Amino acid sequence: MARCTAPIRGHRTAAAAAACPACGSRSRGYSSHSYYSSSYNSLSNSSSSRGYGSGQSRNSKPSWSGAGSTNWYTPAEIRTLTPVRENVEKRSTIPDLRDVFLCHAWDDRKNAARELHDFLESNGVSVWFSEKDVLLGSSLLREIDKGLANSRIGIVLVTPSFLERIKGEGIAEKELSALLARDLLVPILHNTTFDELREVSPLLGSRSGLSTFEEPMKEIASKLAELVAI
Repeated sequence: MARCTAPIRGHRTAAAAAACPACGSRSRGYSSHSYYSSSYNSLSNSSSSRGYGSGQSRNSKPSWSGAGSTNWYTPAEIRTLTPVRENVEKRSTIPDLRDVFLCHAWDDRKNAARELHDFLESNGVSVWFSEKDVLLGSSLLREIDKGLANSRIGIVLVTPSFLERIKGEGIAEKELSALLARDLLVPILHNTTFDELREVSPLLGSRSGLSTFEEPMKEIASKLAELVAI
């Protein structure tokens, strides 16, 4: 059996450990692991820079977060949501407002938009949602205007379908323009990135938001519920 040379020569350097007949193979294995670990970290950081992650730890809580809250935020999320929260508080004296106006692409109404709507309602948030608030035969544009005027904030569910809708300047574009003008907007990205959003709408893409690449839709809905709670 090979004997370790550490008691005589020491293993203070990687070269010394590699030269040891007993530890050399383990040292080389460790070096290989370190290489792959470093490569993975580089790839992860590269993905974050493309918009797949914030690169920041969720270890902060905003002033509006309740004592029993289980939600944790990145500093960037708090900076993004603080102005929206201030507007929520200013509008808290206006009676009969819905908490949230949900802007979404028509193609998302039965999947991602419905999922977000249901999570919000399960958290006690009142939501203006076209699937239930636009009656058959009603003017959709008129009902959208009504929903915008009677909601505390707007959230825009940004999906690949939504990006296509913006390119075509459909109803989603009209909703988007009104929400931007009110400065009460939180983009929620789902199955897309901020880079892809900026290519289609630089103005909307310049605003930070929340992304399902970073946390599940259920947790995003919980944060939105905190945001509008008075």
